[in-house]
Amino acid sequence: MIADRITPFVFDALPVRGALIQMSRSWRRMLRDHDYDQLVRETLGHAAAATGLIAHSLKFDGAITLQIQGTGGLRMLVMQCTSDLELRGMASADEKAAAESFGDLVQDAHCAITVDTGERPYQGIVEIDRTSLADSLENYFARSVQVPSHVALVSDASLSGGILLQQMPGQHGLDEDDWNRLGYLAATLRTGDFGFTDGMALIGKLFAEDDVRVFESEPVAFRCRCSRRRAEEVLRMLGEAETREVLAERGQVDVTCEYCGRRREFDPIDISRLFTDNAIAGPDSVQ
Repeated sequence: MIADRITPFVFDALPVRGALIQMSRSWRRMLRDHDYDQLVRETLGHAAAATGLIAHSLKFDGAITLQIQGTGGLRMLVMQCTSDLELRGMASADEKAAAESFGDLVQDAHCAITVDTGERPYQGIVEIDRTSLADSLENYFARSVQVPSHVALVSDASLSGGILLQQMPGQHGLDEDDWNRLGYLAATLRTGDFGFTDGMALIGKLFAEDDVRVFESEPVAFRCRCSRRRAEEVLRMLGEAETREVLAERGQVDVTCEYCGRRREFDPIDISRLFTDNAIAGPDSVQ
């Protein structure tokens, strides 16, 4: 079985660093409580791999969030990865909007990457290239971060994976032909390349012409941080009048986490106690 891991590596003769991400178990868990169509699922899988790779490339303590929001086929996509490489994500799509490509999905959409270290969050705006999320992120790294990068992302119903290659800042000795060649090799990545192969073997296979030094891989996991307290915050945001209206109709109020699908129930006593306090926000849906 494929291990859920990120494997970093460097090229001995070229000032380029890279990382390979592969997720199977955590990716399937992320999909478990959702029924996405093929194109939305693929886009979410690309976002999962990309967010994990970006989080791994940063030296920080906190969480990074990639968010796409629009009025077209893809209404919202949120993918979050902590500095401990714990991922969660979800997407919301307009089922009536006919989308046949990534470009159709993200029409009129905008994308942002937010790094939150617990102090003042930093947000970078990603200009969406309608060809792919990978191309969008390459433009983001080149223009906003000023680190030339190659990004390759793949996913299907059972696997999410990708490669990030970046030129090392302040170093020389990389000509354009070598850089383009590495980008071409990374772009050949397919879900079928993973199979039962570990990260080290796959990196060696992709870059067989180069001397590559592979470092110890790090585990990646799905983990949702929802809680009853956050569900209570959602109800407070909804307001007492609306919450009591739902309670009167159904006899209880259910709050379902959009990331992991866990449902929390609130009875009349819970609701009465809840609105004696104050609160804030959470990404759950109320029924």
